Amino acid sequence: MANVAEWPKATKEYVNELKLEMRRVTWPNRKQVQGTTAVVIISVFLFAAYFAVVDSILTKGVKSILEFFTR
Repeated sequence: MANVAEWPKATKEYVNELKLEMRRVTWPNRKQVQGTTAVVIISVFLFAAYFAVVDSILTKGVKSILEFFTR
């Protein structure tokens, strides 16, 4: 029962520490966010293209192997 009675106090301490920590955060400016977003979007498309090429190569390879063994 003692633990339940301490919840309000612990919650209040947590919220106060959270507020204090959020004051210390340095937020990126708009230019930084746009730059990192562009890098992420470009990276996603490059990885997608890479995996599409690898997938097509592996698909052709597996098909060739299956055709060889099913003759």
